[in-house]
Amino acid sequence: MSTVAYAHIELDRDNVPILAGTQVKVVEVVLDHLAHASDALEIHRQYPSLSLGQIHSALAYYYDHQAEMDQDIERRLGNVERIKAELGKGPISRSLNTKGEPS
Repeated sequence: MSTVAYAHIELDRDNVPILAGTQVKVVEVVLDHLAHASDALEIHRQYPSLSLGQIHSALAYYYDHQAEMDQDIERRLGNVERIKAELGKGPISRSLNTKGEPS
């Protein structure tokens, strides 16, 4: 089995793929691409410090590891939902929800 190296991609100490020389995770670029149907040029406008080569490498890495990365995205979204449920509604939300209720 051969190992494929991706220009601009490295693994951080937690084995999370990031764009080399940055702290930007590949998944961040991918989420912009998936959530907003952003192409590389639009992502570049959102992340002007990234080169188009870095962005294309991130997208290539995603499509070559799609099943694994989709599982990671689902896990991350599940964590967000779990944290939101644990925190419950904040004081402002509770206040707004009770404005229309009779005392």
